[in-house]
Amino acid sequence: MSPSGSVAVATDSGVERAREKARRGRIPLSLKLAYSAFMAVLVPVYLFHYGPTNFLYFCDIALILTLVGLWMESALLVSVCAVGILAPQLLWNVDFLVQATGHPLTGMTAYMFNAQTSPFLRGLSLFHGWLPFLLVYLVWRLGYDRRAWGVWSALAVVVLCVCFFLMPPPRPDPGLTPVNINYVWGMSDHAAQTFMPAWAWFAGLAVGIPALICWPTHRLLIRLMPEASARSPLTSLSASPAGSGPR
Repeated sequence: MSPSGSVAVATDSGVERAREKARRGRIPLSLKLAYSAFMAVLVPVYLFHYGPTNFLYFCDIALILTLVGLWMESALLVSVCAVGILAPQLLWNVDFLVQATGHPLTGMTAYMFNAQTSPFLRGLSLFHGWLPFLLVYLVWRLGYDRRAWGVWSALAVVVLCVCFFLMPPPRPDPGLTPVNINYVWGMSDHAAQTFMPAWAWFAGLAVGIPALICWPTHRLLIRLMPEASARSPLTSLSASPAGSGPR
């Protein structure tokens, strides 16, 4: 074999080793296993107590997408979840803390203080508190994929339509039945809002969530987080011929 051939083989081997290393360790295996164990408990419990429609909530959609994104180490999937729920989940945290002091803010965490709901179910729902911080960590590790805003915006509008037109509206005593999913009828599960016509509230959500909530989050993530392509060894290696990258 010629010297140039030996160099090419060695270079290809080095590239493959670098790719394999990149495939293995950006997200710790312990985190993947711990998150999977949590989901292995939450999913069947939620299905039993709340039914499958509960997974139309944006936060629960993000839970499932994050599980897939963790194991695939997909910057796009974790970015989609981050741009979609970081702001609402931080509001959930604030509302929960304020509600705990006995001063309701939005009412979105009132269910966490309902003594008729088992402490176990309420404990599972504490994922709202730590999920946004986990997503920040994952985006920092994998990079932010700028396609995320468009993907989440399209998904959000479709889900809102399903919730408004097909799912139950608020009712005086909903029990554990998911009603008013994603607040398409107002902030209360017991009665629809009366500030404006129902269609206007719904239209405001369909426009406001992508434009007023997710877009600022998108711009902030672009500013603060590394870009996915820049942090991905697989992308950078596959984009450069062997031997042409920086030494």
